[in-house]
Amino acid sequence: MGGLLAAAGGSYLLIAFVLWWHAWSAGAGTHTLCGCGDPALFLWFFQWPATAIAHLHNPFFSRALFHPGGVNLLAQTSVLGLTLPLVPVTWLFGPVAALNVASTLPPALGAFITFVVLRRWVRWSPAAYLGGLLFGFSPFVLSSLEFAHFMTAAVMLLPLIVALLDEILFRHAHDARWAGLLLGLLLFWQFFLSTELLAILAVLVVLSLVGLVGYALVFGRGTLEPAARRAAPGLAVAAGSAAVLLAYPVWFALDGPAHLPGLIWPNLGATGGFLGSSFVSPDTHLRGSNFFTALGGYGGSNLPSAGYLGWGLVAVLVLGSLIWFRDRRLWGCGLLLVVCVAFSLVERRGEWVPARLFDRLPVLQNVIEQRFMVYGFLAAAVMLAVIVDHVRFDLPLPPAGALPGLAALAVAAVALVPIALTFAPALPFTMEAVVLPRWYVTVAPKLAPGAVLLSYPPPFSGIQAAMAWQAVDTMSYSQAGGGGPQGTAARAGSARAGFRALVHLAFGLGIPRLTGTAAELAAVRHAISVWGVNTVVVDPQASQAFFTAGNDPTYAAAFMTAVLDRLPRLSAGAWVWDGVHTAGPDPVLRLRPGLLRRCAARDGGGVASLAVSRCVLARASS
Repeated sequence: MGGLLAAAGGSYLLIAFVLWWHAWSAGAGTHTLCGCGDPALFLWFFQWPATAIAHLHNPFFSRALFHPGGVNLLAQTSVLGLTLPLVPVTWLFGPVAALNVASTLPPALGAFITFVVLRRWVRWSPAAYLGGLLFGFSPFVLSSLEFAHFMTAAVMLLPLIVALLDEILFRHAHDARWAGLLLGLLLFWQFFLSTELLAILAVLVVLSLVGLVGYALVFGRGTLEPAARRAAPGLAVAAGSAAVLLAYPVWFALDGPAHLPGLIWPNLGATGGFLGSSFVSPDTHLRGSNFFTALGGYGGSNLPSAGYLGWGLVAVLVLGSLIWFRDRRLWGCGLLLVVCVAFSLVERRGEWVPARLFDRLPVLQNVIEQRFMVYGFLAAAVMLAVIVDHVRFDLPLPPAGALPGLAALAVAAVALVPIALTFAPALPFTMEAVVLPRWYVTVAPKLAPGAVLLSYPPPFSGIQAAMAWQAVDTMSYSQAGGGGPQGTAARAGSARAGFRALVHLAFGLGIPRLTGTAAELAAVRHAISVWGVNTVVVDPQASQAFFTAGNDPTYAAAFMTAVLDRLPRLSAGAWVWDGVHTAGPDPVLRLRPGLLRRCAARDGGGVASLAVSRCVLARASS
């Protein structure tokens, strides 16, 4: 028994290492998906708990980002259920290593736990193994790992939660109260991994209970009351323990400091689908490029859709359910899969879809439709294991010899090989080094306490590398703004105009370039004052890649010179303005059209030069 578990777990772990091979082979402490985009946000999420615990700060809240208001980590996708257990890794090897560990272990754990759970429901261990393989390395999980979206990639608790619900509602092999207590603890942990997946679970559990009650009333008269008596203690203990444990975290997320009211991601576009198409379609003027994946923090080939089931898997599930239609496990999981697919549909051209039922419901209105498919893949994994098990034991084949096992493996191949062939060309994941500009390596860690930086590019521009620099610097300073849903103009308050101006300055692509009008300069000065910035840094050495360096650092240096109305100093190859104070009257600089462009043309080949700033101040009129 122990050897079987070790073999299954070891093989799953090997697959995970192969997927992440380019990080482990190049150096897991320095290489990962990217030091930009969403991975930069998650590097910050990995570093903050390590910093908070080391300095006895609150791991749920920080003013190191979005200064001075701070960031509420429980209102974000901070995956504290992963980052807190991995604090020792972060302390010893840094946030890049912790992110790589978190990218490698959860898929293998998800597959292994699913395997263990499925062995309770099937007779043949290879059938359980294949079900675990499908769930742990599903298209949903792989496409989440593509952008370091751990809130949807770390799904290892979900099979355990389903197994405990099965124990409480159906099996009754153990004391329901102990099962309920364990379920409550798992729900508590799941909250710190993904509140979104927990909310979806609540919806599906309610729908399932309603369906079970309806089934009992129609087909099982006299069974409802005894079943309810057996299940009630376990469900009550689970609900009560989870409510007690989650009371404070839920309050903190929904109404604590820096919480995010209303829609978290308003106007979020539809992503993915159920065909093997890419995660998102390229922009029309960038067709053929992987612009969106690179901006999200991934430089490799686009992975197919997170909801891709594959016609082979669909055919096996449908035919298997028809052949063994008396197996209620297949019909129950099949119905769950259909419900998940239905709720995953996004509205197109105004037609009604089931997910619109949540449009005006608190919390549920923030659920991204396609994320119902994580439970769809779990249902599909159970169905696949059950069907393969039936093929192995229940087809009219000679029981002796290898034929039944080969037939079962052939059915599994029909289901899984098309998915593998669709994803294989884009794997293993592409990795790159997380490189900090020289100023952030040599100067930033030595800043005096209380330093508040406005970096270029600012992390709220969609180019989020500044968060990776801060994380690798172990939070030696605070900074204005940040990424994620809080880093939007709608949440910038009175600094909104300056926020948008800085986004235009950094992003640039497809956006008219700032010309340095009086309104633009005043808006940025006001934003700097609101954010409490005392140091502005424009480092041209960030990278030659737009997704790290921003649109034009030299032009940004010229613009910031006009905003602050004084020369910077050169420090470690960067333009730096220390002792920034913008609370007083705005400068009355007037920039002639094209002045910033002409001064920025004095670029010293990517090297910071005071000639750029001197040009702006000398030719501007007061």
